[in-house]
Amino acid sequence: MPDDRADIADGPWSRIRELCWTFLKLGVIGFGGPAAHMALMRQELVVRKRWLSDHDFIDLIGAANLIPGPNSTEVAIHVGNLRAGWRGLLAAGICFILPAAVIVGWIASLYVQYGRLPEFEGILRGIKPVVIVIILQALWGLGRAVLRRPVMMAAAGAAAVLNILGIHELVLLFGTGAALALLRLMRRPSKTLLSGALPLPGLLLAAPKTLASFSLGGLFLTFLKIGSVLFGSGYVLLAFLRADFIERSGWLTEAQLLDAVAVGQATPGPLFTTATFIGYLLGGLPGAVVSTMGIFLPAFVFVALSGLLITRIRRSPVAGAFLDGVNAASLALMAVVTGQLARSAVVDVPSAAIALAAAAALLWLRLNVTWIVVGGAAAGLLLANPHWIR
Repeated sequence: MPDDRADIADGPWSRIRELCWTFLKLGVIGFGGPAAHMALMRQELVVRKRWLSDHDFIDLIGAANLIPGPNSTEVAIHVGNLRAGWRGLLAAGICFILPAAVIVGWIASLYVQYGRLPEFEGILRGIKPVVIVIILQALWGLGRAVLRRPVMMAAAGAAAVLNILGIHELVLLFGTGAALALLRLMRRPSKTLLSGALPLPGLLLAAPKTLASFSLGGLFLTFLKIGSVLFGSGYVLLAFLRADFIERSGWLTEAQLLDAVAVGQATPGPLFTTATFIGYLLGGLPGAVVSTMGIFLPAFVFVALSGLLITRIRRSPVAGAFLDGVNAASLALMAVVTGQLARSAVVDVPSAAIALAAAAALLWLRLNVTWIVVGGAAAGLLLANPHWIR
């Protein structure tokens, strides 16, 4: 990891203040889901602040993919841990989550009051093409840093093809890692794994029994379980929420659940703040707080435990090869997701024009991504409300 001796001289609290400001900003502008969050973080942490190298950053992404929970939030927590220990771990994670939780909670209060969702279509129409450009730029930078060897290129290509064919993300991550570790072991048969075991998924918490009536304790335990066992995309989260809140407890209707997921997708920050919306619907502000704490708490625990292993893994040739494989598969999955997102983001001439303008601002003018996202949102609002400029 970079030394940053000048930073060290400022003391740990200076680092914590900088972590808070950085991840609050990322939480506010973090539209577009985990792939977009990773791209924004790379711009801020690798390109602008130089806290990490691309190799270090992709290692954190790979480690986050090996444990349950919201991957982009876990990367934020990892960075905080590296910069300022356990205080930084808490500061970075909480500050990345907080803007989304506040925004989603506010929208939930409007939903309860008026029975419908505020309109986000204009803002999202302008932000989505910008997000695609930012992700593509991040993929290019990370790919150049990580996929330098033919075996890494082949591993990433194979993982992308298999994912398109429907192979599950976890199978690809662990399978690609195991394949590269085996290749390394075959080349150095006398070497064995050093420094302990590879990172494994956290222990699964037992699901709470079906509750006859609503309680804040039951709500917390339900989201604690989901945060402890959930791998995969937002669609997997939807399946968990439906099983627990509709089929088992009957606390939500289908329409309420879909509205909750829509708000989570339409707002910046982690999709897991869908839990904040559900908690508010069921228990007001206390419900929103316990739900948010329950679903995110496991991520802090898993990162604190797995973060100790990353440096040790890199010291072992075979374990390092495993992490290389996970990194190659992670980039492949990001590329596939970006292709899927692009089809729904760049759909007409105006959205293509916004994407081109964002590319010029990012690559030629080198503007801060914050202003590019704000510009995309403003363009989307103008497109949705043309009478404003008449």
